[in-house]
Amino acid sequence: MGSTAGPRDLLRRLATGGVALLATVGLLAACGSGDGGSGGGGQGGAAARARGVDDGTTLTMWTRAATRPQSEALVKAYNAHHKNKIELTVVPTDDYQAKVGAAAGSRDLPDLFASDVVFVPNYTSSRLFADLTERIDALPFADRLAQSHIKAGTYEGRKYVVPHTLDLSVLFYNKELYRRAKLDPEKPPATLAEWDRQARAVDALGGGVDGTFFGGNCGGCGVFTWWPSIWAGGEEVLDKEGTEAKLDSGTARKVYETYRGWVRDGVVAPGARDETGATWTGVFPKGKVGVMPMPSTTLGLMPENLDLGVAPIPGPDGGRSTFVGGDAIGVSATSRSADQAWNFLAWSLGDEAQVDVVAAHKDVVARTDLASNKHSDADPRLVLINQLVADGRTPYALKFGQTFNDPNGPWLSLMRDAVFGDGASVAKDNKAITASLRD
Repeated sequence: MGSTAGPRDLLRRLATGGVALLATVGLLAACGSGDGGSGGGGQGGAAARARGVDDGTTLTMWTRAATRPQSEALVKAYNAHHKNKIELTVVPTDDYQAKVGAAAGSRDLPDLFASDVVFVPNYTSSRLFADLTERIDALPFADRLAQSHIKAGTYEGRKYVVPHTLDLSVLFYNKELYRRAKLDPEKPPATLAEWDRQARAVDALGGGVDGTFFGGNCGGCGVFTWWPSIWAGGEEVLDKEGTEAKLDSGTARKVYETYRGWVRDGVVAPGARDETGATWTGVFPKGKVGVMPMPSTTLGLMPENLDLGVAPIPGPDGGRSTFVGGDAIGVSATSRSADQAWNFLAWSLGDEAQVDVVAAHKDVVARTDLASNKHSDADPRLVLINQLVADGRTPYALKFGQTFNDPNGPWLSLMRDAVFGDGASVAKDNKAITASLRD
């Protein structure tokens, strides 16, 4: 989710595969600097915990292809001004989990490795990351880091990862179509009911214009864009342990009913029923859709002549939320250069990296106190996106992939039954989701 490919490749994620290997590598916890100490660097202590060590060590780092641009930009900037040097390996996204699993089994993990944040719990519970609790807490801006990523990387009360790249779900709306439909282009929907009304008003223009669009055959698209409306409505989608689904609540049903109404009345652009996510984000840029939820990272790829606004995803009666996706990153449990690896992580979260690298590339910053900065201030839409990090969620579930990303999983069945059917099977489908989470 850290790039334009991020949300789309949610559905392509391996539901099982490489992660299954992690169950065999619990021994890693005792092999490396799992306490976040100095590892092989031999330069521990308070300073190393706070800033790490920059002594010319060569570090290895892995990231998935979906977040390549952001990772490469950070590594390039770090290498240019530090004695330490990072050798970055970019792994095809669909191969990433299997590669990490195999490396874990052979104790051949790199010093640093990132992960799609929804799969971080698989790695923390298998003890593949070093404990960074004291290091993270020592950062002067620790409480202003994207807490959804920190929580996703917390296991048994200890913190193992920090934010690396962020991608949020937001509403995009076409201001020119709003003007043509006699809607105020400066007043995007603040409730799901207003979203429904505005989408229908734009759809009524006809002539190839449609009210909205969504990926109807894409489980990853659904969690990324539907769940924020449920959260904004004050409901949870999963229990704290990620083993019980709450996707048949009254609020959730209101969300499904709204989407079902769009399908029934032809408010959705053609192709939604079969959209697997591969071309999901390519519809709105054509300028023929009024308002739809999208990945925040697509803002920089929109046509310059497209007059568009960005707004939070609302709940049925108001509120706002977002799915905070992207990648988190940590030090591997087997690294012998934990102090040096932490030096990169601490730097990557500092003002210089967040403003002059991340914000300069129009990406979402990992700190709420930097939402407004010299780069984002030039575009109020970017400031809004950055501010939404504080309102966002990242769901926690060890069986996330097989349940929500697998095209044959129970979540996609609920989605399709609730929107393209009559919604009568939501309770049954929710039970199947719970069963998958506990499997």
